[in-house]
Amino acid sequence: MASNLTRFSPFGDLARFDPFRDIERFFDEFDRPLGMSEQSRSMRMDVHETDQAYTVRAEMPGYEKEDINVSIDGHTVTIRAKHDVQQQPQEGTMMRSERFHGEQYRSFTLPQEVDDQQASATCKNGVLELTLPKKVGGHGRQLQIQ
Repeated sequence: MASNLTRFSPFGDLARFDPFRDIERFFDEFDRPLGMSEQSRSMRMDVHETDQAYTVRAEMPGYEKEDINVSIDGHTVTIRAKHDVQQQPQEGTMMRSERFHGEQYRSFTLPQEVDDQQASATCKNGVLELTLPKKVGGHGRQLQIQ
């Protein structure tokens, strides 16, 4: 007969007790409205770099192109999107609503300055694609110490 007994230690859980284990998660959720997850708040995106340009693909499901605003300021790119959910008149009471409405934004800094005059943006099938050409001569230069 096999025995699955383990020795009981009344201090076993206390030995592993870490009072600060979840403190980062607490502060991350502090400014978030009740029930709103991190995934519903952030835009997921990929950034690809070539010698000539950066390509950014950001997931924007449910957004129309009129609701999206992209601004470029030197090295910094900011994507803002506003999403309004139109409430459909229904009989009865709403039990739960998980659809996000409000404004989202994401701002990031690229290593090289962007040529904002040549930049372009398209939105198709819920994916925002930005083509951000690098500014010519935007590389830093090494100074000779004399």
